[in-house]
Amino acid sequence: MPGPASSRPVEVLLVEDTPAHAELMTEALQEGTLRPRIAVVEDGEEALRYLRRLDPYAGAPRPDLILLDLHLPRKSGHEVLTEIKQDERLRLIPVVVMTSLGTEQVFRDAYDRHANCCVCKPTDLDEFTLTVQKIETFWLQIASCYRGQ
Repeated sequence: MPGPASSRPVEVLLVEDTPAHAELMTEALQEGTLRPRIAVVEDGEEALRYLRRLDPYAGAPRPDLILLDLHLPRKSGHEVLTEIKQDERLRLIPVVVMTSLGTEQVFRDAYDRHANCCVCKPTDLDEFTLTVQKIETFWLQIASCYRGQ
């Protein structure tokens, strides 16, 4: 289980095309107890290049957690999620889907693609921050996840 005593820093990949949301999530994660290293990518194709360590991400660390928006340019979050969960090298990384359109069908589609968790992005700033921090606490401190290389 990752935590402050872990041998390496906690790594988070944030896949978010809205700069304001990416900034809020990054700030919320940094205010938490773990202070993870956060990589931000803005579209689905870039996310998969990062995860597969393709140019320009050859030296990118393997994330311990992926926060994934569904509505992305170039390749949708649903497509990214499908590819992650079909790749034996990536499928064990927890993927938390965060979306503004939290309908039952959107969540069902994400869970059908094996999302580990789905969260509707709160519109209230304080609630948004609290939600991101709760995700960090659960997935990076409470849940036992494989931290492979």
